[in-house]
Amino acid sequence: MVQCIKMGGSSIAASAIIMGCMRIGEKSPQDVNTLIAKSLELGINTFDHADLYGGGASEEVFAKAMALGQVKREEIVLQSKCGICPGYYDLSKEHIMTSAEQILKRLHTDYLDVFLLHRPDTLMEPEEVAAAFDELHTSGKVKAFGVSNMNSMQIEYLQSCLPWKLIINQLQFGAAHTGMVDSGLNVNMRKEAGIDRDGSVLEYCRMRDITIQTWSSLQYGFFEGTFLNNEKYPELNQVLERIAEENNTTAGAAAIAWILRHPAKMQAVIGTTNAERLGKIAEASRINLTRQEWYEIYCAAGNVLP
Repeated sequence: MVQCIKMGGSSIAASAIIMGCMRIGEKSPQDVNTLIAKSLELGINTFDHADLYGGGASEEVFAKAMALGQVKREEIVLQSKCGICPGYYDLSKEHIMTSAEQILKRLHTDYLDVFLLHRPDTLMEPEEVAAAFDELHTSGKVKAFGVSNMNSMQIEYLQSCLPWKLIINQLQFGAAHTGMVDSGLNVNMRKEAGIDRDGSVLEYCRMRDITIQTWSSLQYGFFEGTFLNNEKYPELNQVLERIAEENNTTAGAAAIAWILRHPAKMQAVIGTTNAERLGKIAEASRINLTRQEWYEIYCAAGNVLP
């Protein structure tokens, strides 16, 4: 069974593996219901949405799928995101409020467990965000708040205006996208890996007890594809396959175990719509990588320790 953590030090008990719902918009409610049931069977109780996914269709089909089953709303953790618009970002109070209301309507729910700001908006006024969050929290429509793809100072600046702690930061991270680890391992080195592009966001989130949720956990580049069985990553796949064989599981599970092994206690968002594949990946929870194995995977992805 997939273990649960308390997100960002809150009382919300959420699974270490999250079912990402970006690609379910074109699935039938029956298929998504099967996926939800399989998730819960595995101990995965957390479902990640965004108003952007499928133009809202992903949230709509999720609600229809929930209606087909016997799952109670309080048995799952629902989160969604807003802020990405066609050609621009919008974290104004008006947009946050409108998006939240539409998300709740599409999901057929009275509340979200967590509501995230999807991307940084350089035109953001934190006082407007605070006003929107205040109304959503006071009305009981959102329990907790977080961000996505923000660096340390962006979070710190926003948090300075908020009466509630931000508990989540979603960031791209996986064996083939290791920037927030690279800079910490290559401090004071005149090399590409030593460039700090995100304000030591990994250490910052650990210090502030903000849970990192990893997106594109099995991808390389920016949605360029998975690194599993990819000829661009022969050494990485060789190591993952060996570790998978030793643990009687799959390379995908080994790759997710690599994320879960980090002491930051991250949550890995998994975007598969295949129930059987989800079951295989969930086996990551029973894999206990050694320190040596963790660094072996890191180096097999093309990283060089100083």
